[in-house]
Amino acid sequence: MKEYFHSVNLDKDKCRGCTNCIKRCPTEAIRVRKSKAQIINERCIDCGECIRVCPYHAKTAITDKLDIINNFKFKVALPAPSLYGQFDKKYTRDNILYALKSLGFDYVYEVAKGAEIVSEATRQLLKNPDIKKPMISSACPGVVRLIQVRFPGLIENIVKLESPMEVAAKSAKNELHEKHSIALEDIGVFFISPCAAKVTSVKAPYEKQKSNVDGVISINDIYLKLLSALNNSEKGTNLAEAGIEGINWANSGGESSALGTEKVLAVDGIHNVIKIFDEIEEDRLKDIDFVEALSCTGGCLGGPLTVANAFVARTTQQKHMSEASEKYASDIDNKNYKELVWTSDVEYKPVMKLDQNVSRAIEKLEMLERLYAELPGLDCGACGSPNCRALAEDIVRGIANETDCIFKLRERIRDLAEEMVELGGKMPPVMDKDK
Repeated sequence: MKEYFHSVNLDKDKCRGCTNCIKRCPTEAIRVRKSKAQIINERCIDCGECIRVCPYHAKTAITDKLDIINNFKFKVALPAPSLYGQFDKKYTRDNILYALKSLGFDYVYEVAKGAEIVSEATRQLLKNPDIKKPMISSACPGVVRLIQVRFPGLIENIVKLESPMEVAAKSAKNELHEKHSIALEDIGVFFISPCAAKVTSVKAPYEKQKSNVDGVISINDIYLKLLSALNNSEKGTNLAEAGIEGINWANSGGESSALGTEKVLAVDGIHNVIKIFDEIEEDRLKDIDFVEALSCTGGCLGGPLTVANAFVARTTQQKHMSEASEKYASDIDNKNYKELVWTSDVEYKPVMKLDQNVSRAIEKLEMLERLYAELPGLDCGACGSPNCRALAEDIVRGIANETDCIFKLRERIRDLAEEMVELGGKMPPVMDKDK
């Protein structure tokens, strides 16, 4: 199996062991041991929730630095639609795209254009009666990873289409190669990302062997350089091509609103997504054909690697949408959506197995249930595990002790104290004067 790359990184020197992260992790991938957080790689989906809630900035995302673009002769920037919402309303999309070019990029291809292509492909898929409903968008890699580790029964519901980022990368390379005769090996494309999960999807794609993207630069890393370029450079024109439909993908509900049907549901925030997936698994979500699920609250505008407040960014995004055309110039209606379909399936990653041997796994599960029944059930997190059941599992796995629970520890100390008092009242026979 291909080694799984994680973009979320822990700086133990900054970690104070506060347990904020263990309570918010949607897959129970974090523990606190010896006053330091530990990430269980097999469970982590790189959603970036821990980056968002850590007050000490001990969680970071591994992204590429700007100078990585110098590894290629011809450099292409792929700005996420959410990039436009990070700056003051006085700047146009053309201004922002021109500023990107002034940082060393030779060409800019909007990911919003790729989003419009994916929207059209999804509209075509919705017409297929053989596609399992509700279809679940694959645009958010954090959500796809969540399904892999926690909701394997929904793998067949995933829309097996390449993401707007991948479509934009491929389109940019093909366009430059075919129209300008630039060798493909000379072209490097770099995504300007609002989230850590996109980094993971590039370094370790779940639907193919190699991504079309050559590097991922975070919005917060490039923001100040872009802001300086915006204030000091000329204002470029005629660079923006994507229309309203593509720009709106930065918002929660943007993807689903482009599908032309009311049988859609948009949910954002990883914990809200989990609730909706529970509904789907229990067959309680009726009359819905498509679910747009985004791990970040507010959609990509709320990504952990963004700079602007998500609510402020949303109003700025609306301004860019009001200035955009209905559709961009390319003929997306005739795009063959079958070219975008994944060539391989998403794999289930069973992280909940207690043992590879079925008999031993059953024994451990029985032990887990017994331990869980004896724990207080308060889910306080003081033990370093996210809840009492997780602590019971950790004990079974041999990475925790029952006395890690402060209530169990208090019981043990009380029992020991009573034993000490009892022993204190006894004397060895040779010292007992009454005998």
